[in-house]
Amino acid sequence: MSDVSDEHTAPIDEEALAEAYNRALALEKSGDFDAAAIAYAEVLRLDPADHGGAAVRLASMGRGETPPKAPDAYVTTLFDQHAGDFESILVDQLGYDVPLLVREALLVHAPGPYGRMLDLGCGTGLSGETLRDMAGHITGVDLSETMLEVTDEKDVYDALYAGEAVDFLENADVEPFDLITATDVLPYLGHLEAFFAGAASCTVAGAILAFSSETLPDETMKGRAFMVGPHQRFAHAESYVRETLAAGGFACLCFEPITVRHEMGQPVPGHLVLARRQ
Repeated sequence: MSDVSDEHTAPIDEEALAEAYNRALALEKSGDFDAAAIAYAEVLRLDPADHGGAAVRLASMGRGETPPKAPDAYVTTLFDQHAGDFESILVDQLGYDVPLLVREALLVHAPGPYGRMLDLGCGTGLSGETLRDMAGHITGVDLSETMLEVTDEKDVYDALYAGEAVDFLENADVEPFDLITATDVLPYLGHLEAFFAGAASCTVAGAILAFSSETLPDETMKGRAFMVGPHQRFAHAESYVRETLAAGGFACLCFEPITVRHEMGQPVPGHLVLARRQ
């Protein structure tokens, strides 16, 4: 196991951190982004691991460099907090149905059956439940152990691992898969090269990779490969996804525009992608 620097293991002044974060959030909501940026910098000083996602909030305001991905501590904290009511929020309030869209696309383009499926960012198991009859063995991976506790109670998955998606793809000592799903993973990743390369290394030839991504209008993206959008989630340009997917050794079977979810009553555009490993 690699060493972790002292700044990430030192005790956090929780009271000072909460005060700094609340001040930063209030300034951001008031529209004073310059002052909010200063306040978020103080948040990062107090909490270098960034459990509150200050780095992505800075990027969403255009006041900081776009990070390569959302901090692991932030993603873990976010989903640990919402594990109990996750499905109610995601499905009922945000109108999320990507796992069903994946199933429909698979039935058209690559119906299987599949021997071994890997569900990255499995959360509470929505994709596993939706695709259970299409795969003989399903492995789930998620950063949030609290989410995995909820998932384990459903008895849908054959194996569950706590970990970050790319790290699992690069380091897990498991048999290769013939189907990988990642239905809400890319919105927490900026750079995609390691993700697609890792997916290729964990699969057999001819395996299917199914995932969703979010995007923003061209006038907002301004030629960028990826950026943090207004809801602190990563949006990717279609061209960048296609190029890095091909460079990773995958050929597209479908690349369809979809509504990924709704935020504040507005549809969030994105893509549903199925690709076959060459």
